Amino acid sequence: YGWNFTSQVKALEIEDCSTAYRSPWQNPYIERLIGTVRRECLDHLIIMREPHLHRVLRGYVEYYNRDRTHLGLAKDCPIPREVEPPDIGPIRQRSMVGGLHHRYYREAA
Repeated sequence: YGWNFTSQVKALEIEDCSTAYRSPWQNPYIERLIGTVRRECLDHLIIMREPHLHRVLRGYVEYYNRDRTHLGLAKDCPIPREVEPPDIGPIRQRSMVGGLHHRYYREAA
């Protein structure tokens, strides 16, 4: 990544783990993320141009971090959300990522 990035990593005391050039299978974390993005988002859409791709990916990243549950996080989101008790009101849904996914929430009466 260059000297600037490497110096920042060392300053943060992060251990650098380099992978071979053009060998993405050596990084299982990014491979898992890429597979998830493809299966849950890109395989269901026809992308017209690069700006459309950026818009779709921004929407998916927001959904992934704020609304999608993760088993590794005890079915919570990376950005935690509050538990909504049933007495707040009826259940509503909001479309996410152009209608591919939905967020269900309780609306105050």
